[in-house]
Parts: sequence; C-alpha cells; structure tokens
Amino acid sequence: MNLEILSINENQELQNIVIDKIRELINYKNLEPNDKLPSERMLSDKFEVSRGVVRDAIQKLEFYGLLKSIPQSGTFVANVGAIAMNGIVDDILELKRPDFKSLVETRILLELKTVKLASLRRTGEDLKRMKRALNAYSKKVLNNEKAVQEDLLFHLAIAKASKNSTLNTFMLSITPEIITNFAKYHVCDEDLAMSGIDEHTAIYEAIKNQDPTQAKEKMKIHFKTLYQYCYNK
Repeated sequence: MNLEILSINENQELQNIVIDKIRELINYKNLEPNDKLPSERMLSDKFEVSRGVVRDAIQKLEFYGLLKSIPQSGTFVANVGAIAMNGIVDDILELKRPDFKSLVETRILLELKTVKLASLRRTGEDLKRMKRALNAYSKKVLNNEKAVQEDLLFHLAIAKASKNSTLNTFMLSITPEIITNFAKYHVCDEDLAMSGIDEHTAIYEAIKNQDPTQAKEKMKIHFKTLYQYCYNK
C-alpha cells in the first residue's frame, strides 16, 4: 500500500476522532456561542494527539462555520445552535475523501459559473494575470513540455477575476488534487494540449470583451473531454 495514502487516511481518522471529541466537549460543558475552547496545547494533551491534528480539526470546523478563531484570543464556539452543530458534525464525520472524477465534475460546475462572473467583473490586472498564465501555458506546449500546472493557473486566474471569494476558495482547494492526479488518470490526451492554446485564447477574448454568454460557451467547448471523462458522453 502507498505509504503516503496510508498517512493521509490515518490523519483523516485522527481528525475525525478529534472533531467528535470537540463536539463532546462542547456538549458536556454546555458551551454556548462565543464561549472559548481550551487552547490547542491543552486539547492536544487531553486527546493525546499532536497539536497539528488538533489544528487541522479546528480548521475544518471553522470551514463549516462551527468554530471561529480570533488571533491572539483563541478559538470560540460559533453562533450555531446545539442541534444544528451536532447534525453538521455528524455529516462531517460521514464525508468521504472525494474521488478524482467527482473533483473534475465539481471543477466543471464551478468554472461555468466563474467564467461568466469573470467576464462581467474582470479588471485590467485580472486580464494581465490571465494573459501571463496563457503565455506560460502556450510556451510549454509549443516546447512539447507538460503544462498541467500552467493550464490550471489560467483557470485559477479566471476564478480570481470572478470576485467571488467562496468560488475562488473552492477552486483553490480542489486544484492541488487535480494537478497531482491529472496524468495518473489519463484524463486528456497530450495531443489535445495544442488545441488548448486556441481554446484558452477564445475564453480569454470572451472575458476581455465582457461577453458572459460567449465565455461560458467557449468554456464548454474547452471542457468537452472532461465531460466525456465524467459522463461518458
């Protein structure tokens, strides 16, 4: 078994144990919104795990809005009722590590939205960022080099231009996993990289012209192979 995968799975299990114990602590002590949790060091000692695991568990609970950390002050219970909190924690503990196909599908759904918003909200600086990524991608492809990272940097530039911090955060969270596994799952034929230059350029021009309908259509064309991978179409 891959030791890296084993390590990730073990860490996930420890995180879930700590999340459940934090939930039990909140319930046992009847902590209410804005009540402070013990420090990471104290929780680490109490749960007999590393501070890193405690920190990851707290960050996950923050992501789902159950805790809030204030620099120099500590971690506090968010303004969520006990019933809602327990229900959300149950859902968190049942979450499975996303498979690659679901990540690609999520990317498609997100980007069809971000590209429309980007075409409406982009600034001159956003266009420069996209152009730099597009040029870097084109240069590598023309030199017969792998350009997966440059490809995704172009798409991240679009997400940033959407001016929607939530969509941008989602894109940033799934991108490393996609970069790591893109070649592994043979999603796209290397021969398609050349056509990617024209497709990226068409998307860029639509965003530059602030045409959301055209931008979405050009992104759909660009995602044709990804659609086939996800839906066998």
